[in-house]
Amino acid sequence: MRCSIRRCLITSVSVIFLWLFITLQVLKETEDNQKQAKYGSRKGLRQLEDWQNITFKYMENIQRRRKTWLTVGISSESRGNESRLLTTLVSLFRVSSKAERKRLTVLVHLADSDLTWLRNTVAHISSLFSPQILAGQLLLIHAPADAYPTADGIRDKAYHEEFYSKQNVDHAFLMSFATKLSDYFLLLEDNVFFAPNFVTHIRSKVTTMKTKPWVLLEFSNRGILGKLFHSKDLPLLAHFLLLFHKEKPLDRLISHFRTLLVQEKPIICRPFLFYHRFPYGATDDKQKAAAFQNKKPSGPDNPPGAVFTDMEVFNVHYPWEAYTLDESFFWTHNVSEGKHLTVILNQPANLSRVQVLTGTIVDGRYALHKGQVELGYYPEEVPQSCTSFVLLGRLMEGQMDQKITPKNMGYDVSCVRLVVKARQAGGLMIRHIYLWEENAKWKEASEALVSRTGFLRHTFISSSVTNHL
Repeated sequence: MRCSIRRCLITSVSVIFLWLFITLQVLKETEDNQKQAKYGSRKGLRQLEDWQNITFKYMENIQRRRKTWLTVGISSESRGNESRLLTTLVSLFRVSSKAERKRLTVLVHLADSDLTWLRNTVAHISSLFSPQILAGQLLLIHAPADAYPTADGIRDKAYHEEFYSKQNVDHAFLMSFATKLSDYFLLLEDNVFFAPNFVTHIRSKVTTMKTKPWVLLEFSNRGILGKLFHSKDLPLLAHFLLLFHKEKPLDRLISHFRTLLVQEKPIICRPFLFYHRFPYGATDDKQKAAAFQNKKPSGPDNPPGAVFTDMEVFNVHYPWEAYTLDESFFWTHNVSEGKHLTVILNQPANLSRVQVLTGTIVDGRYALHKGQVELGYYPEEVPQSCTSFVLLGRLMEGQMDQKITPKNMGYDVSCVRLVVKARQAGGLMIRHIYLWEENAKWKEASEALVSRTGFLRHTFISSSVTNHL
């Protein structure tokens, strides 16, 4: 292994990205005219000794800064969408209070060798977050390509091995640098939206766990998202990732690391505080490999369909809003047992996964207490429904995320129905019904139709129906 943990740390420290420091000097010019003359003359210089001097001075400032309570670590690279990291950072600082930001350090590893993307990303971040950068709340690092292990034995293998090998090394550098910044380290991704005051929620949970030993707390059930570590464990974890970077994806290595440190069972902390933004990142190995190979995210498909319900509908949030791919939702209240919300697809679909989310993100209020999801077959026109339904799964704490094997069912799915299984007083929020297709060829045809005619790709119909299903 060419990349030791010592070298990893030294490299991460020594390669603080050049463009960030140049930008910082420009920002400081408005604060101190004397510094303007000193650093302004260096703005266009490319010599190694010049940027190293800036790096060392900046590192001195970092080392003198006050240690915070929590470091949020994000590794980001170009995926054809430059706004995802910026949107994530905007959301992070917007939902954090002033008191929370004093306890917080955000560390971003720009893990891409594309110089154009690096320059543009640093320029955009520095223009949007100059107060956070100057306050030491936001740090950017970059490890050069020659700091990575050799690619021997990787390039000739499947793409997914190359993807998770790089991902593991990216995060090893990230964690090495974060070791002494704070007491705790929270691992996130660059495509996330946050629950308000998430730092306070995490701090409260850590306080309740004071008497119980733990290695890893999980504030999301999606891949590596929302994983909280003790910062003292980061050097060991980074070394572990470097040793086995070719062996397994990052989420599996993290789980194995947890068991090695004698935390046998995961500790899932609800309510979840972090969710992927659309388009969602891939979650299993094959999807991750495809995303790496094609540079395209794998999000829900939500084929064209109509939405019906026999729950009460108000002129605020409509049933079809639960089936859109944005952050809208359907709102109702005082639902009784047997009530439903049903998506009837325009064409039967070979679904591979169904996800249903109810309740608010922060505290899970207005979630469906008892409910289940059913798959329907044999569509009929009057009433608009399906003649046969089978149980897919029951909601747990207002959520369900279930992979399915449609071929084992024997037929393509025509309906997806959420059914209330017990009377529930008060409000009910159905946030999302997401569907994934095994074969999404319909997308190509629909996109071609849009390009030719300008018509909308999705047709949603909502109504309040009381005498069917």
